[in-house]
Amino acid sequence: MKITIGSDHGAVELKDAVKKVLAEFDVEIDDIGIFGNANVDYPDVAEKVCAEVTSVNSERGIVLCGTGIGISIAANKIKGIRCALCSDVYSAKMSREHNNANVLAMGGRVIGNGVAGEIVRAWMTSKFAGGRHERRVKKIMALESKGENYAD
Repeated sequence: MKITIGSDHGAVELKDAVKKVLAEFDVEIDDIGIFGNANVDYPDVAEKVCAEVTSVNSERGIVLCGTGIGISIAANKIKGIRCALCSDVYSAKMSREHNNANVLAMGGRVIGNGVAGEIVRAWMTSKFAGGRHERRVKKIMALESKGENYAD
């Protein structure tokens, strides 16, 4: 499995901690940056990570910014992405089991590295339950095309 990860300047430390946790799994990690503290725009990071997921270059993605809010909103604007903003283990587990989330978002300024590590472990080890959840995920994905008919 390949995981693409990226962060803005508000979560570089968290990204490095998450990569250490990902190393516990049999995964290839594609880190698209950033690698310093230069100010970058989180929508650009979300777009790059999600492009890898939607093109099937990566099976999943992890996006990180200061709160996780902005980058998760940006990620969910991209067709084919189901990004879950998680700050606890239960939500991470359910995002995979019930929503088949293919992108995880977290905030570097709102959760610590230890909690983030547990969230990543839960997200990595949880499997999509299918069944009644499959119908719901299909309905979520169908909203992408309906959204084109809504006014701004």
